[in-house]
Amino acid sequence: MNFIEGGVTAAKGFTASGIYCGIRKNKSKPDLALIYASVPCSAAAVYTQNLVKGAPILVTRKNIANGIAQAVICNSGNANTCNADGEEKAQMMCDAAAKELGIQPGDVVVASTGVIGQVLPIEPILTALPALAKALSADGSANAAKAIMTTDTEVKNMAVAFTIDGKTVHIGGIAKGSGMIHPNMATMLSFITTDAAISPEALNAALHEAVGVSFNMVSIDGDTSTNDMVSALASGLAENTRIEVDTEGYKAFTAGLTALCTALARKVAKDGEGATKLLVCNVTGAKSENDARLVAKSVICSSLFKAAMFGADANWGRVLCAIGYSKADTDINAVDVAFESKAGCIKVCEKGAGIDFDEDEAKKILTLDEINVNVTLHDGAFAATAFGCDLTYDYVKINGDYRT
Repeated sequence: MNFIEGGVTAAKGFTASGIYCGIRKNKSKPDLALIYASVPCSAAAVYTQNLVKGAPILVTRKNIANGIAQAVICNSGNANTCNADGEEKAQMMCDAAAKELGIQPGDVVVASTGVIGQVLPIEPILTALPALAKALSADGSANAAKAIMTTDTEVKNMAVAFTIDGKTVHIGGIAKGSGMIHPNMATMLSFITTDAAISPEALNAALHEAVGVSFNMVSIDGDTSTNDMVSALASGLAENTRIEVDTEGYKAFTAGLTALCTALARKVAKDGEGATKLLVCNVTGAKSENDARLVAKSVICSSLFKAAMFGADANWGRVLCAIGYSKADTDINAVDVAFESKAGCIKVCEKGAGIDFDEDEAKKILTLDEINVNVTLHDGAFAATAFGCDLTYDYVKINGDYRT
């Protein structure tokens, strides 16, 4: 498994673009992205569990119900959510993209991200689509990744390569996500492409598996967004034996997809709004996978723990507190906790109780920008990892005037 350059255009058959169309006030940043496949693709998606869903999700669900798609169009700056004309405008985006690309409107995945409850101005998008389509290129993934960003500070654009049946398979992805992120689909927007030959059913199963241990294990602030979506398109141009569920090829493909999604999830977590640190909670020794996930998520979601990490305070009691209300089946009197970074590792709790440790050493470890909190439950053989970030003053500043 090798991480490579190229993002969504690393896979054979895909081009991408990103341009400024006029949705966002900031003219220096692109706000409209397009991904196009030269052939019809197997398609799958995972959506937010919020009862309030953006209009693009409703349209995309309908479009890819047959497991086929050939393009993705996404705008930033406006979520097209809670609008009376939302579905109509999402469909207009599909219609216009399909016309420019010479494909069917029902073969377009549509997405939007940004402010909720403001009417989406469709004219800038329709006017820009010819230029957006013309800008499609094999080097366009980074521009597409920039165009879907909102409060993100870093572009999330990655790809992996590996072999199946002696054929080289590529999986590429872009993602956005900085705030309003909580593990209930998971995170944000992510668009994934692959040249693997895989059935829609197998792609859907693999995507759900990968999302379950990656994007669904991210929490920035405990808010589940209305527009969260992870979609995947597979062109089949790698010419491997077509992958079906529960085959060796499926296992290899899912491993590659999981590796990519996990890497993107880490980037999303580290780039949380106002964040200065990536927090990773590694849980081992759980009675079940569900218990391990409950504990890992609970720790990452704790505002008190996140604030302590911002201050490089080894307040392990907040970790125990979060485990205690996680609803996991665990013996709290058997729990061990350690903090770790590139500066070292220090054990701070053993069998549910505090132990003597060097506060200065702990401070040194927690000052770095990537922190692991390692929780050992001593209940069983299951494990899970969750990703988050510290809670800073800047998070409040960013969200205090996000709309205005």
